[in-house]
Amino acid sequence: MIVASSKFNVHPFLSLLAAGIFMGFIGGLSEAEITKTLMEGFGKTLGSIGIIIAFGTIIGAYLEKSGGAMSLANWVIKKVGKKNSALAMNLTGFIVSIPVYCDSGFIILSSLMKAVSKRSNIPLIVLGVSLASGLYATHVFIPPTPGPLAATAALDADLGLVIMLGFVVAIPVALTGMFWGKYIGNKIGKPIALDTKSTIEQKKLPNTTKSFAPLLVPIILIALNSIAAYPTHPFGVGRFAEFLQFIGHPVIALFIGVALAFQLRQKKSKETHTQWVAQGLKQAGVIILITGAGGAFGAILRATGIGDYIGETFSGMELGLLLPFLIAAILKTAQGSSTVAIITTAAIIAPVMESFGLDTSFGRALAVLAIGAGAMTVSHINDSFFWVVAQFTEMDTKTALKSQTVATLLQGLVGIGVVLVLGLGLI
Repeated sequence: MIVASSKFNVHPFLSLLAAGIFMGFIGGLSEAEITKTLMEGFGKTLGSIGIIIAFGTIIGAYLEKSGGAMSLANWVIKKVGKKNSALAMNLTGFIVSIPVYCDSGFIILSSLMKAVSKRSNIPLIVLGVSLASGLYATHVFIPPTPGPLAATAALDADLGLVIMLGFVVAIPVALTGMFWGKYIGNKIGKPIALDTKSTIEQKKLPNTTKSFAPLLVPIILIALNSIAAYPTHPFGVGRFAEFLQFIGHPVIALFIGVALAFQLRQKKSKETHTQWVAQGLKQAGVIILITGAGGAFGAILRATGIGDYIGETFSGMELGLLLPFLIAAILKTAQGSSTVAIITTAAIIAPVMESFGLDTSFGRALAVLAIGAGAMTVSHINDSFFWVVAQFTEMDTKTALKSQTVATLLQGLVGIGVVLVLGLGLI
């Protein structure tokens, strides 16, 4: 699949589906099972993220055409300086992904990223990998993101301890990805050139508050949804909590973001809302298809029973914190989903925690983080997040493998390194 995409320029949508069919036969699935699993995997992936991608690209189209993205870029660069734009994107992603899925966060912030690249003259690859690295770090380490929250429950770990130690691990992991992005991006990337003919005059740009609203309001609503759904029910269990969970669902939250983006179109504009929405949906089409194909490929790999094989292979080895890391890394690399890798690994190692010397409060918390480190090692062509980053950062498959995939490998290794150091002092 990698050769087909990078050497022979086969479109990723086709190579992913072909690889899925091929792996289905190797894994012993029947013809009927292969077709059923492909369709279910494709549909399930798009059911969770397809509408989000569409809404995100619509918001992006409005921010781009109205000058809102440039207004945001001016604000960011003014606050942090051009030289620190990569760090700004990294830290933004780090914060956003605590309550928001990294896929959704990248989609929401992609317009800002591109505008900053134009204004700062920094290659888009640098900012894209920096943003993705910040998003990915908190996605796998810090609850209430579903993966680490589920692992915390499965291993009976202390949630507060996981969150505190999660920040200790996630910060160097996020910065590692940013440094790699700066290194590789400055070698192979180019900044987005400013089109002087279409550049909107400064006096015509929307104000910063109106430009931020389509981005910040959905993020805040999704965060409130996570808080409302927390096991302790901080907002109670009545109608108010149900309302927060409704408007904070990513689909509804981004729909509200689209409505706020409508306010960016100036009344004097000759183009209609329909034309601006159509531009966003046109961009979304390719991204949705590739993302769905990646989900179909991952579904085929899961259907072959690779999780059971890995569990039987490693359950008898005494590797301490390296065991959950290795199992999660293999699962992640094989089937693509970090959340699936985290949940599956937690289920595999839960019965053997005591025999590995991890049956303490710190041991269980660090086991959750070791799983998180493995679940980001590595993101490549069977991962929907890989394709979201590649498409929105305008990278071909070969470039994305050199930048985003290597970044996640380095992040995972740094993550388990920090976990092992903490283990020496805490277990």
